[in-house]
Amino acid sequence: MRKWRKSMKKKRRRKKFSIHPKYIYISLSILCALLVVLSFRFSDQFGTFKTTLGDVVTPMQSGINAVGKWIYGKMDLLDTKEKLLEENKELKQKLDALSYDNKILAGENSDLDKYRELFKLDQQYPDYPKVAATVIGRDGNNWFNLFTIDKGKEDGVDVDMNVIAGNGLVGIVSEAGKHYAKVRSIIDDKSNVSSMFENTGETCMVKGNMQSIYKGFIDVTMISNTAEAKDGDAVVTSRISDKFLPGLLVGYISNIRDETDGLSKYAQLTPVVSFDKLETVLIITTLKDNSEIEDIKNYD
Repeated sequence: MRKWRKSMKKKRRRKKFSIHPKYIYISLSILCALLVVLSFRFSDQFGTFKTTLGDVVTPMQSGINAVGKWIYGKMDLLDTKEKLLEENKELKQKLDALSYDNKILAGENSDLDKYRELFKLDQQYPDYPKVAATVIGRDGNNWFNLFTIDKGKEDGVDVDMNVIAGNGLVGIVSEAGKHYAKVRSIIDDKSNVSSMFENTGETCMVKGNMQSIYKGFIDVTMISNTAEAKDGDAVVTSRISDKFLPGLLVGYISNIRDETDGLSKYAQLTPVVSFDKLETVLIITTLKDNSEIEDIKNYD
């Protein structure tokens, strides 16, 4: 039994012997040529053999020619296929390179749009020095109520500095490290921004609300019941805020209603910043001068 298994293994190990059709064709062609030469060389001695040989060689040559045409036809097809595969590979490489270039160009265009937006915003508040920063993280939800930027104290950024983006106020720096800072935006539940109506100068308080921001607005409270503000009016930071610089656009008011006590009004505010897709911001590196507030209080 063991001998039989060994013999079977040996048989399995034997390599299959095969000859390429091209070599068969060449061998048969050489054989035919040799027979033809022999027939002419010894035509006198092998007259009958020559006739018989002609009867054999002629159809053999026709068959060989047919086989040769078929073989070379297949070889041409293989060459053509290899060329097509190579061309396809080159075209794919060019297409990949073009796609990569397009992605790079799209990224550059996107970056250019961001820089244009920041430049435009910088021109809106020319009196304030600023530092540009990139958002590098946010705290666990789909909104940028608390987020981290890539600039810190080494870049001139410090706690209580105002942050702007888009068309106006984003929030305030709540923590600053050497090379990073954390920002609390105006939509956060703990945010309160002393504000006023740009047209009338009447004061109000903009309060963050993480529940209502999903509907596109936050709260405005402490509106005087005699206030002349109306839907669509712009709301900006007020002069009496102890942390926010005056005149920064916060948003636009709507749906003004009376409080239940009848002594004041409340409303909704649509921010001018998209807090679901912040990427770059400007930090105003000037802190609020509270001596101005004391002057106002003393004047009053």
